This record gives sequence, structure tokens and C-alpha cells, in this order.
Amino acid sequence: MRIIVQRSKESSVSVNNKLINKIDHGLVLLVGFTQNDTEKDLDYLVNKVINLRIFDDENHIMNKSILDTQGEILSISQFTLYADTKKGHRPSYIKALNGHEAIKLYELFNQKLNKYVKTYPGIFGADMQVNIHNDGPVTIILDSPNC
Repeated sequence: MRIIVQRSKESSVSVNNKLINKIDHGLVLLVGFTQNDTEKDLDYLVNKVINLRIFDDENHIMNKSILDTQGEILSISQFTLYADTKKGHRPSYIKALNGHEAIKLYELFNQKLNKYVKTYPGIFGADMQVNIHNDGPVTIILDSPNC
């Protein structure tokens, strides 16, 4: 499992020019799954995301988590995080988990996050337009131990 975490001032996701979800302050998560990902991977990364200290404290030092700042999460499924570009110029997505299995993990991941932080999903498998106002910019890559 792989997540690109971006600290955000405001972000949104739309499908067919229709706003699906938005956040004002928090994290945007681009989430991808691969073979052999399990619920343990979800739990590991939920813990990492909610406790990741990438928000400024009163001294402008990244020392606060999303829990401390009471922000929100915009979670976007993104199988392209497992693109393999070693051969040729067209990415291979063979390492990405199939959609039937990935949607189950994505929905469970969002449910687990939502226990701690208000989490808004995109639409799994849709052609989404994601507007990210990256704050900082702060971008962190997280991988589960399986990777």
C-alpha cells in the first residue's frame, strides 16, 4: 500500500464537472494498493497518517498532527501509484491491485480513518478532477511494510 500525503489549505474532487467532496484544511491522500496488501497494512498507514506531525505549531515548526489541528482528509484512490516505468514509455500497472479487491481495501481504509478524522472520499474508479492547494508545499510518501 502506498500513500502520497499532501498538506492542504483547501482541496476538492469533482467528476463530470460535479463537486463530489472538498476540504478546507487538512490532508489530501492519494492512495494505491498492490497485491498482498492486508488489513494490517491499512492499520499501519492509518496510524501513520493521523499521527504524522507535518502541521506547524505556534513556533512555525512542523510538530502537530491532523488530530492536533482538527483538519479533514480528502482521500483519493489512485492505482497509478504502482506504475512501473522501467521498460519503454508506457507505464505498466501490473503491480496495482485489481479494482474488485482494491475498492474493498479503499473503503475499509476510509472507514478506519473516519474513526479519527473526518474523511471524504473520491469516487473509486471514476475519472476524477482533483484540485489540491498544497500547503508548504509539504508532500510525504508513505509505504506499508509490505512494499
